[in-house]
Amino acid sequence: MGQTDFRFDGTSGVAVAKSKAASVDEAVTELAAQLPSDDLALILVFLSPRYDPHHFIAEITRQFDETQVCGCTTAGELAPDGWDENSVVALAFSRADFSAAVRPILNLDSFRVEDGRRIGGELRHELLRITPQVDRGNPFGLVLIDGLCRREEAVMSAIYASLDDIPVVGGSAGDGMRFEKTFVFFDGEAHSNAALLILLNTSLPFRVFKCDNFEPSPQKMVVTEADIENRTVRELNAEPAAQEYSRMVGIIDAKLDPFSFASHPVLVRVGGAYYARSIQRVEPDGSLHFFCAIDEGMVLTAATSRSLVGSTRDTFAEIRDQIGDVSLYIGFECLLRRLDAEQHQLTRDMSELYRQNRVVGFHTYGEQFGSMHVNQTFTGVAIGRRPS
Repeated sequence: MGQTDFRFDGTSGVAVAKSKAASVDEAVTELAAQLPSDDLALILVFLSPRYDPHHFIAEITRQFDETQVCGCTTAGELAPDGWDENSVVALAFSRADFSAAVRPILNLDSFRVEDGRRIGGELRHELLRITPQVDRGNPFGLVLIDGLCRREEAVMSAIYASLDDIPVVGGSAGDGMRFEKTFVFFDGEAHSNAALLILLNTSLPFRVFKCDNFEPSPQKMVVTEADIENRTVRELNAEPAAQEYSRMVGIIDAKLDPFSFASHPVLVRVGGAYYARSIQRVEPDGSLHFFCAIDEGMVLTAATSRSLVGSTRDTFAEIRDQIGDVSLYIGFECLLRRLDAEQHQLTRDMSELYRQNRVVGFHTYGEQFGSMHVNQTFTGVAIGRRPS
């Protein structure tokens, strides 16, 4: 059955739908029944890897043949009724409140910085061209990227430099817990080794945000040997990486697994602020494979935790103070935050908090914020309501 129907209500420019149907065709039919069919600037879809991505994007693009449909696969969905899995979530942006310009970035393994800067500049000019003069001046960007491409840092740095002061957030596509292949959707096709840059201009108030629940501890680790291209650290403090990481974060007797890494990320200091660098897995030789770029000589700081629920609730309150009532949060949340919540029996509390605040998006293999690619973070954009 179709889920909660969030049609346009006169003050909000985004409608939301969800399906957990068994087949692609049934899922597309259910989404179409919940969403407006015309006067749309863009449709975004976040798709569980249980569905065939090629079949899905072809069918939903055929269903909404007059609207650009974009999106990606997920490591879990942020649905209207809370955290979910094995579902598809869709957001439809009203043309009355949004204009949208989209550009794919293909063949990321041969990506060059000048390509990203050119694409960002061209898309910024396209958004200005299609946006009525009276509504200009309130844009933001979303980036969706193959979560296994290992090119996020280069792409984000190049894009951010080309967009002047346009704020950008986004997420790295997921593949559940399989880590085999992820997809982004554009023009009726599912692409790997690719990214999407989406620019939206809106007449509604909004804020981009970043939330995490970690603080630096005194424990430091220096990357003394690494395979930079493959994001693998072989030595920390001139000791075998897994052994030294376990010692420094205090889990010597525990088996290293995704739950261990979710509870004990490391931080990197950039420009006076700390950003999480999370570990994906331990290799048979005791090296550590990271979700984010690493480098020899990089100083990693062991993190201490604050309340996951409390820090997220504080972020929502802070945004409401800035822009008033929020109609919707478009969210990109690290898979490891979900695993951390599961480890500490907080899944129900976090899911309910997101339901109450209307967070819609997906669990990621990494998050984008400004020029940064980060981990174990919740980023996104809060869309406010039209003044009554």
